[in-house]
Amino acid sequence: MANMAKKSKYYVVWNGVTPGIYTSWDKCKLQILGFPDAKYKSFKSREEAEYAYQNGHEESIGTSLKTPKTKRDYRYFLDEIITPSLSVDAACSGNPGKMEYRGVDTETKDEFFRVGPFKKATNNIGEFLALIHGLSYLNYIGETELPIYSDSRTALSWWRNKKVKTTYFSKYKDPELLKLVKRAEKWMLNNNPKNPIHKWNTEKWGEIPADFGRK
Repeated sequence: MANMAKKSKYYVVWNGVTPGIYTSWDKCKLQILGFPDAKYKSFKSREEAEYAYQNGHEESIGTSLKTPKTKRDYRYFLDEIITPSLSVDAACSGNPGKMEYRGVDTETKDEFFRVGPFKKATNNIGEFLALIHGLSYLNYIGETELPIYSDSRTALSWWRNKKVKTTYFSKYKDPELLKLVKRAEKWMLNNNPKNPIHKWNTEKWGEIPADFGRK
């Protein structure tokens, strides 16, 4: 199973205060934040980074750490956001409607788990299941102190109060989904994980990295 430990990265800055190759986001950030038309990208190995630096940004920039188009791109605020960490979110087509949820690395968006789709559920249920799944996942892989982010006030409230409050199952009969919620609720009641849980600041940082991008 994938490990959430911080991976080594190399950051190439083609256009910034001092172009070059940097071995940490903090050092890279000093070269590009506030710099007009900064161009940069992360790579998994020094060999890739050196090749990209020598061949220019036109060949290399396609995805990953390009210049944020607006300040609501979360990558602009990585000095405020705790990394490494796990971000969780759900997507629901209609409410209730077709739902799925997932957990990703906050900085890189690497996906660590994805569940669904369920034929019918609510977004609140999905975000609660994502949070509990994330906590149980981190504890299963031994990352017992790694932070987790959720943008759902409802899911965070259910966690704080150790109780799921929904009228969904009084209106819709879904034994399998109910079983999953009850299992998550039982885990919540029987476990006290050390992982810090933080509310994602959507208004300032933009969409949470685990967002499905379907809005």
